[in-house]
Amino acid sequence: MFGDWHQLWVIISTPDNIPIVAMLLFVPFFTWLAFHNALANDRLIAQLEADPQLARTHHRTTYPYNSRWERELHTNPFLMRKELLAAIIITIILMVWALTMNAPLEEPANASVTMNPAKAPWYFLGLQEMLEYFDPWIAGVIVPTLIIVGLMAIPFIDANPLGNGYYTYKQRRHAIWTFLIGFEAIWLVLVSIGTFIRGPGFMWYWPTQTWDPDRVEFNVNRNLDQIFGVNGHWLAHILPVAWKPEAVIIARGLFGIIPMVVYGIVAALFIHWICMRTDYSRKIYRKMSLVQTVTMYIFLITMLFLPVTIFLRLVFRIKYVWETPWFSI
Repeated sequence: MFGDWHQLWVIISTPDNIPIVAMLLFVPFFTWLAFHNALANDRLIAQLEADPQLARTHHRTTYPYNSRWERELHTNPFLMRKELLAAIIITIILMVWALTMNAPLEEPANASVTMNPAKAPWYFLGLQEMLEYFDPWIAGVIVPTLIIVGLMAIPFIDANPLGNGYYTYKQRRHAIWTFLIGFEAIWLVLVSIGTFIRGPGFMWYWPTQTWDPDRVEFNVNRNLDQIFGVNGHWLAHILPVAWKPEAVIIARGLFGIIPMVVYGIVAALFIHWICMRTDYSRKIYRKMSLVQTVTMYIFLITMLFLPVTIFLRLVFRIKYVWETPWFSI
């Protein structure tokens, strides 16, 4: 299973995957840099709060103030000069990249001979991976819509005025962890799985496993109601005659509501416990309106349901928790 390192190098060196490899290197670095600056600012804030006299004379940045600096910084030339230099460097990098590496173009498309594996572009690999765990309507329409609406709702939900204009962890604890879980721990992991793990037939291959196009899997996925033996026989005795053929569908639909409600309650209690961990968090939490709180809970509960679903599929082979004629979750 873990012997063919050449296969891993083939995946990493593919021109399509080089930007993803670079992203996986840059994201941890900039995450560390953000936390480094945030914790430095937190230490400075704690120091100034503990000594009011020092707060009147001490500089408000984590590095000493230089008297030779300009008292006012204008967009031109200070910002424009840096942006121009950054644009020139990026342009040179892209030109060298384009000249030294062939574009990942393949032969003309042939409807009778399709790619194996057939993967979406890297920025859609997360959605393609979600199709393995959710109904196409949920993964292709509902989840992307919730992501867009959730990003739009962040300024409305996170109305904390402190921490604006500088990095701070204590004053932005919930926003930071929401980003880390939603983007890095979920979305980037899905993109990485779709890039390095999914092989022929979009089956699961460990990074060093040789891709075998003739491989066949016999994994049996079952819905949660099938594990508990929900067959609708008891419901058929109390339903009208016209509804008796649909007794199984109705029973499974009613049964699926139970685990969804239980998950919603447990997830809400967990989020509430997280929000009330520190005195500072409790102050911010109590300043939020009912609409802000409910909106935050809905999006966080929905976001956490994705890793729970992936865990149930990969570990317990549970396909859907709630199955109905219209949608399946």
